[in-house]
Amino acid sequence: MKLFKCTHCGQLLFFENGFCERCKYPLGFVSQQLQLLPLEVAGPDTFRIYNQGPFLYRYCANHQYGVCNWLVADGSQTPYCKACTLNRTIPNLSKAEYLQRWRVIEVAKHRLVYTLRRMKLPLVSKTTDPDKGLSFDFLADENPGHSPRILTGHSRGLITINIAEADDIEREMARRAMDEPYRTVLGHFRHEVGHYYWDQLIDHSDHLTACRELFGDERQNYAEALKQHYRKGPARGWNQHFISAYASAHPWEDWAETWAHYMHILDTLETAYDFGLSVHPRIIEERTILSSEVKIDPYDPENFEMLISLWLPLCFAMNSLNRSMGHSDLYPFVIPPLVMQKLSFIHRVCYEARVV
Repeated sequence: MKLFKCTHCGQLLFFENGFCERCKYPLGFVSQQLQLLPLEVAGPDTFRIYNQGPFLYRYCANHQYGVCNWLVADGSQTPYCKACTLNRTIPNLSKAEYLQRWRVIEVAKHRLVYTLRRMKLPLVSKTTDPDKGLSFDFLADENPGHSPRILTGHSRGLITINIAEADDIEREMARRAMDEPYRTVLGHFRHEVGHYYWDQLIDHSDHLTACRELFGDERQNYAEALKQHYRKGPARGWNQHFISAYASAHPWEDWAETWAHYMHILDTLETAYDFGLSVHPRIIEERTILSSEVKIDPYDPENFEMLISLWLPLCFAMNSLNRSMGHSDLYPFVIPPLVMQKLSFIHRVCYEARVV
């Protein structure tokens, strides 16, 4: 995620901020500009962007719940922003704990949409395009702790998220039960949207044959492959071919897991770029593979090798910092050569799919 600055007073801002801590101006995210900007009140529920002319905006309708700070042009046919128009179902807000969980989920979803916009990928709601659009259902178990449970997953452009994932304790219990080194709400979104973009960018495309050569043939029985994975676990030596154990379950899961890691890399590098970070270990006299200066916007290069050369030293430094605080590695994964090829393939597909 990039850094934002209040154009009224210069204060640094977080993506989720609703007002500037220094000048107290209300803030709104303008999706067309991908900028968080200070606002001036223009009338009842309408605003102008500070120092940007007469155009009027309103907050997204979900702003009233404290889950969205994005703007909608005054006079828009929809009361929802570009991110919230993707919602098909939200939790029952009469339950206070559901509202809190929804807030956590919306923070992650808005960050997902920001990254997809930075990647310049096609992104429309199912309300606009029922066949190729994307939508979200955020659901709660009817009888928590008992079957049947709401399963997080993707089906034909509809991503379902069990809102229990927004609870730190519930998510940690699931992480331990599934023996996962990493599990976050944002990670779920990135994984599931990977399934969506497999349908959009790979299926019935010129990339399908090359994708099968790298990730395997997705026509093998998906349900049976998952049963075998959960019954027997990953095959010995899986970490030489896959980014995670779950990626080894089926080619679709390999694609989605690798896609999620590709998004992890892009977003983290953008943060490093905006902070002007560089990594040059003092213990090493000459610059080596563990040295890098993040001087390029990671969404610009066509060459993936350039990105990974920046990522690996940064990853080593991040993990070292986490260990200094007594935490486990921030990025607890090793990227073997075959996974590098898969990441490079995803980068190439995304680069070619850019919407100008």
